[in-house]
Amino acid sequence: MISFVIPVKDEERTLVTLHAELGEMIARERLDAELIFVDDGSTDGSWAQIAALAQGDPAVRAIRLRRNFGKAAALTAGFAHVRGDLVFTLDADLQDDPHELPKFLRLLNQGYDMVSGWKRVRHDPWHKVWPSRVFNKMIGWFTGLHLHDNVCGFKGCRAAVAREVELYGEMHRFFAVRAFALGFKVTEIEVNHRPREYGHSKYGVTRFVKGFLDLLTNWFAMRYGRRPLHFFGTVGLAVMTVGGVMGLVSLLRALDGEVFVLGAGFWTGLILAAFGLQWIGIGLLAEHRLAHTPHRRPHYSITKTIGIHEIETASSSSGPVPQPAETTREP
Repeated sequence: MISFVIPVKDEERTLVTLHAELGEMIARERLDAELIFVDDGSTDGSWAQIAALAQGDPAVRAIRLRRNFGKAAALTAGFAHVRGDLVFTLDADLQDDPHELPKFLRLLNQGYDMVSGWKRVRHDPWHKVWPSRVFNKMIGWFTGLHLHDNVCGFKGCRAAVAREVELYGEMHRFFAVRAFALGFKVTEIEVNHRPREYGHSKYGVTRFVKGFLDLLTNWFAMRYGRRPLHFFGTVGLAVMTVGGVMGLVSLLRALDGEVFVLGAGFWTGLILAAFGLQWIGIGLLAEHRLAHTPHRRPHYSITKTIGIHEIETASSSSGPVPQPAETTREP
């Protein structure tokens, strides 16, 4: 069985066409599939449109989040309720072509755990295309996963990948990177990228700044996520050593002089030693938190569902026992 997880944010005008294209492709390939639409706080008629589609198609299931939590949270909410052996993600704006699915299936059947789309010919403005290419090069340098288009939303993977890879914040851009870090086999395939006909892009220039910061997060997590003291402790010891040498040399010079005067080198060394000790302390605290942090709560909160009757939700203000959300049952 194949599960399609489709995040939706104000895409009322595209949903009927997307549903029809997916239905045509599923019927042509004779697939057993479900479509999970996740409404990420849409303010238009997207949820009503999804509900209408669900009434006419039992394969449609849906989740509505209480507000806009972001694409990573929407994907995570969908992943929590997939029933398929394979999971596909694609955007609801019709730029991802569902008819490319057989290409993904062929590679997954060859033993890959995740196949990421590569929009080789992009129908986006140049000021988004070129920075994105530079960003993908940086991802390869930092992580070792060399894909042409890490941030493409059109991906196919085994259900184990969707279950084990944790997405939060804006980490959906690093879905493939985080799967690669866990040891899954990741590759990419060229896909058809269609021009946007309705709506507008949800991402602005600031996404590149945020993306670089998230890249640093993933770099640190891949190398030191389970041993943070190795990073902070190494830096701390190095700084303490430099500070100690500076302070010792300055002290010896003061003792050797006619007048005992502690110079700037001694005080600089003392400050560096204290700074290094702080880094070691940060590493110890990180190790302690890592060892005693319970399982993460979901980074979203569900208000309604369609076709999903046994769910657990939690929000930042909820108690330790998640409460069931309001559920809309299929007729």
